[in-house]
Amino acid sequence: MTDSHVAAGIERGLPPVERVREAYRRIAAADRPEVWITLRPERDVLADAAAVQRRLAAGEQLPLAGLLTAVKDNIDVAGVRTTAACPEYAYLPHTDATAVARLRAAGAVIVGKTNLDQFATGLVGTRSPYGAVRCSWDPDRISGGSSSGSAVAVGLGLADLALGTDTAGSGRVPAAFQGIVGVKATPGVVPSTGVVPACADYDCVSVLAADLRTARRAMAVLSGFDPADPRSRVWPADLPLAAPDRPRVVVPRAADLAALTAGYRRAFARAVAGLRARGADTVEADVSVLLDAATLLYDGALVAERYTAVGGFLDGRPAGADPVVAGIVRAAAEPRAHDFAADLDRVARARRYARHLLDGSAALLLPTTTEHPTLAEVGADPVGVNRRLGTYTNFANLLDMPAVAVPAGCADGGPFGVTVLSQSMHDHVALDVAALITGGAPGPLLTADVCTVLVVGAHLRGEPLNPQLRVLGARFRGEVTTSDAYRLVALASVPAKPGLVRCGPGRGAPIAGELWDLPAAGLGRFLAGLPSPMSLGKVELSDGRWVVGFGCAADAGADGADITEHGGWRRYLLASAGS
Repeated sequence: MTDSHVAAGIERGLPPVERVREAYRRIAAADRPEVWITLRPERDVLADAAAVQRRLAAGEQLPLAGLLTAVKDNIDVAGVRTTAACPEYAYLPHTDATAVARLRAAGAVIVGKTNLDQFATGLVGTRSPYGAVRCSWDPDRISGGSSSGSAVAVGLGLADLALGTDTAGSGRVPAAFQGIVGVKATPGVVPSTGVVPACADYDCVSVLAADLRTARRAMAVLSGFDPADPRSRVWPADLPLAAPDRPRVVVPRAADLAALTAGYRRAFARAVAGLRARGADTVEADVSVLLDAATLLYDGALVAERYTAVGGFLDGRPAGADPVVAGIVRAAAEPRAHDFAADLDRVARARRYARHLLDGSAALLLPTTTEHPTLAEVGADPVGVNRRLGTYTNFANLLDMPAVAVPAGCADGGPFGVTVLSQSMHDHVALDVAALITGGAPGPLLTADVCTVLVVGAHLRGEPLNPQLRVLGARFRGEVTTSDAYRLVALASVPAKPGLVRCGPGRGAPIAGELWDLPAAGLGRFLAGLPSPMSLGKVELSDGRWVVGFGCAADAGADGADITEHGGWRRYLLASAGS
């Protein structure tokens, strides 16, 4: 459903300045003023784009060069008012939120601040004095919230990517309604410095984009520790970097899908069948514990966090306060301390259940939401409709799970979306399973803190020891060859494997191999398990790089059969099989 004319400017090779001019023509033609709370003057955005062009000309590597970005107006952009969709709350930040600063450093260009459900409280996109944000493809339907303006800016092709926030599904639900991608990392992975809090312990900055690869590129820039954020987290040393080749995915039993419309149930069944057809194994399970935990965020005592964030301000009854939002937040002052403690215990138990549910599985697949209401339906029952829309989203941050919402066909006359969730810090796994659904390439790693290892024999893809890499969370990076300073010998071992022996420049031949990225803890475990005479050391590649790779002692190599002439282990095995 996404109109990608702006994004197409990248494919056509338009420089950032020209892409800005094109974007502003499209914004004017779209005539959707409710999308924006503050649209930056075109001259200012052109100046930013020109600065990006100068950086590119100077040789900088900018992974998001020229990507036009919309920012939800509860996230600070220096020099632009932050309103959180409440005029009386507005303030002028002098510095960017950490997320915005990281995007700018990577070459993104900020177009403006987008509308939202006030104080990020809602999944409907109608709770704003700046106007209800209408769906990008049907103005009679809601856009979804609270990241409504950000999602519609991408859905209409007015921005390449957008920042939202996602506490209870606020990035995922509007993504599903626009037929775009919404990515929410494990809480704490993307810093919340410079973000107006909703529920501070469960808030996440999210990314919305027309495709998964763009969203993943942005997430790679956004992720990482920020000492200014007390809830910021570092990636663990045993971080899994990839999903298995054939992932096992949990899907809900029929009883847990009762909240869906009939059309959404059929669409979800098609999505599950499509995932199996693309190489996943699926298993049904009881997810009712997770769905019950979802009710805690609004219907339990944890809603007190919303009062902590802005309750004192709303107690002053500002004229611009949305009555539904104000009612929710002011009521959040009522829970008792022991009720809050009891709900924290319920969350802990649900987290344990979620870990058990995903033990041995890569991910959980759920419909993103239950239905796509009209503006009239939300007007008639604003709280009830909103509650239903969060059935499959509200628990994710409570249970410390990453979530990736992607399009998965159509239902009830519009786009239908599913969400891939995984265990805490298994963000790469969730993204890989989502890529299996969309059919796109997996995309870049979210962290640079990895160890790259060269394998040349039994650890190659399809060979008997490759599972040793997979179980450590390794990720295939690409095929390479060594310099001509190496010989390859066949060792007398079970299973059969070669040894790589350095003999000096020009005295060997280029040997084919593969590069794999390993988490830091994985490399140590990998090295500890290597049998003699194998070892890990520096190996020179044909392009001049030096990487950690397999080798073997010279004396062991002298006892093996020299197979250097084959140029690699697979070619040797093929030749041996044919002889």
